[in-house]
Amino acid sequence: MKREKILRKKVIKALKKQGFKINPHVRPRGYSKKTLRQIQQNARMEQISFHKKFLLENTEKVISYCKDGKEIDPDKIVLELREVKSGSLEEILFRWWNLTWWSIPYQHPYGRQMRFLLWDITHNCPFGLFALQSPVLKMSVRDNALGIPNKELDIWVNRSMNAQRVGALPPYNELLGGKMVALALTSNEIREAYIKKYKNYVSIIERRRLRPELLFITTTSAFGRSSLYNRLKLNGEVVAESLGYTKGSGTFHIPEDLYQEILEFLASKSVDIARGYGHGPSRKLKLLSLGFKYLGIPKFEFHGLKREFYLLPLVKNLKDVIQRRKKPIWYNRPFNRLVEYWKGRWAIPRAKRIPLWSAFETEKFFIRATSILKA
Repeated sequence: MKREKILRKKVIKALKKQGFKINPHVRPRGYSKKTLRQIQQNARMEQISFHKKFLLENTEKVISYCKDGKEIDPDKIVLELREVKSGSLEEILFRWWNLTWWSIPYQHPYGRQMRFLLWDITHNCPFGLFALQSPVLKMSVRDNALGIPNKELDIWVNRSMNAQRVGALPPYNELLGGKMVALALTSNEIREAYIKKYKNYVSIIERRRLRPELLFITTTSAFGRSSLYNRLKLNGEVVAESLGYTKGSGTFHIPEDLYQEILEFLASKSVDIARGYGHGPSRKLKLLSLGFKYLGIPKFEFHGLKREFYLLPLVKNLKDVIQRRKKPIWYNRPFNRLVEYWKGRWAIPRAKRIPLWSAFETEKFFIRATSILKA
């Protein structure tokens, strides 16, 4: 009992330090974007500290592929989609920006995984990035909206991916480059890359051999309602549909060292704490939930940060495919066509109206970034 009491106090202390209140459940002290960012800073800085050696060793290389805003001509931007391969230059750039650019912590991927960079060929630098991974098996906001039967969850969830780290890098973010990255999620090239990689994929849960067709992608906002996905349309077609909000549960609010202590505590109770391949993307959440129950603080996995949940269908008749087994009617969205649409709809008008992109200075940005890394 003494060990449980000490560990329980550690959990509560860690949560209060981050900006949560306990009354009796976990809730943020406020819901402004500033407050929500601050709450997630501990987890973000923990990740940066853990990867500090990699980040510092590769900063100069990243700088060499970054441009001042004034060097970018929006009219001449030509993009290509690059899948990130292990050991490549793209992987170094992806990892560096992934860890440093976003204000919320990166969620370690499980199961199926794909990473992509959008590359500006004209200016020879990364434009934006996104990661795809296996979604959690059960997500009520998704399952209810699509009418997925419980017995068929693995069939349909394993023909989808969840996107995170969707966004544009500086200075392209000031040209509404995030809209382009979001559009790229639904491109033909993503579906083709998925087929190539997972043509022999077998569902672990039911040992089903599934057709390697990517039917839809899901994602969530960083803070409440998203300006990136709202009103995201392509020639009048809605690209991202809001399905509602998540319940506000997760694992980011538990520091890694504390998570390890909870695992050791569970192991002492003869709980199977095996993780990794075959256990699904929600394994960490399940173990923490069980640990909190043993510690007498149930439901502390609910942190109260509800995120807007978005569906990006890759077929026009998604519900009919799932509910009536109809043949998919695919959207035809070549990547190059999406680029031209983005330039005409968002980038060029934005460049003329609000020239913030041209004020970005690589040297100043990396002086600030390096000071954070060396702290």
